[in-house]
Amino acid sequence: MTRRRNSLKATRSFLYTLARFLGNVEAAKGGPKALGKRILRRTLGKATGKAMAKFFR
Repeated sequence: MTRRRNSLKATRSFLYTLARFLGNVEAAKGGPKALGKRILRRTLGKATGKAMAKFFR
């Protein structure tokens, strides 16, 4: 079962990476303003997640 779980994990990871990349491509098509908004939102989301993790430790 471990081998199957690893392959599922790798597939899932690849799909999430691909989705993130495609989101960046779509934002770039929307112009520099849309891409800037996406980058800002992702950065703020990561910072919020880290802050919440520290808060609940």
